[in-house]
Amino acid sequence: METLTHDGVSNRLRIGLLFALASAASFGLSGPLARGLMNAGWSAAAVVAARVLLAGVVLLPLALPQLRGNWKLLRDNAGLVTAYGLVAVAGTQLAYFNAVAHMEVGAALLIEYTAPIVVVGWLWVRHRQRPGAATVAGAALGITGLLLVLDVTSGMSTDPVGVAWALGAMFGAAAYFVLSAQGGDLPGTVLAAGGLLIGGSILLLAGAIGILPLRATTQPVVFDDFTTTWWVPILLIGIVTAAIAYVTGIAATRRLGARLASFVALTEVLAALAFAWALLGEAPRPIQLLGGTLILIGVIAVRLGEPKVGALGDPETPADTPTSHHGQQPRSPVVDTDTAPHAPR
Repeated sequence: METLTHDGVSNRLRIGLLFALASAASFGLSGPLARGLMNAGWSAAAVVAARVLLAGVVLLPLALPQLRGNWKLLRDNAGLVTAYGLVAVAGTQLAYFNAVAHMEVGAALLIEYTAPIVVVGWLWVRHRQRPGAATVAGAALGITGLLLVLDVTSGMSTDPVGVAWALGAMFGAAAYFVLSAQGGDLPGTVLAAGGLLIGGSILLLAGAIGILPLRATTQPVVFDDFTTTWWVPILLIGIVTAAIAYVTGIAATRRLGARLASFVALTEVLAALAFAWALLGEAPRPIQLLGGTLILIGVIAVRLGEPKVGALGDPETPADTPTSHHGQQPRSPVVDTDTAPHAPR
């Protein structure tokens, strides 16, 4: 039984890591695609609205059968779905795309992905776990790396508007991981589809009443070495970087927990830098590479410095494996409710 339990946990961890890497790679493509669309005349809000609404429409036929007519489950999780749509989807992506409109994709993403430090802080407050020396050292490295990514030592002028948007995306990304780990009985595809449709609808409403500028064009989209029609990046940004990215991200977080998933998601930084270099010709400067390395080392140190609690070493246990009053799992880790018929595939 102990061997079966260990194998079950290892399998869950392995599948979760694969989902997390797939999600990170998918998300990493969004910034360069969005930059190309905005250079062609699209506003950031229009890109986000098209992206999330298209993704929601694509996921809806997959989400509805998973509910099996259990609308009460959806009503019971209405607050979670709404918060996910407003904060984790619309708010985070709007902040990120506005950031890349004022600064390079790699720099904006590296700021956003100091989010694991925010996740650790949230879990500290929630679980009353005081960070150890490694956690503090990791946070210091992350801040130092952030300063190098912004290249403040060279006296380069940094657009404060872009930095502010990137910091907003950072807090939104932290909320994304925390919210994705919740609602264990609600299929991940339902959470993603509902959140995407709500977030996109709010953006359209804000544009209709003049709060956000919604501007789209049919002009060709120019990247570094090629030009394409506008609908190609729209399809990619909706299906690949939203529908696939959010579903795999939720599946990963429910298997790994919010903290571990947030650290694995740092591989998005590497994917985004590679995509930005390939599509936009934005080769990272040496000091930015050094800063990015320090950020990655810092967040890994934060992760290693946290106490290992539960089968997966994360105090924010996945939503489908609730803990008892003494922190022990009442169900065997072999049982994986994410593989039940209603779970996201």
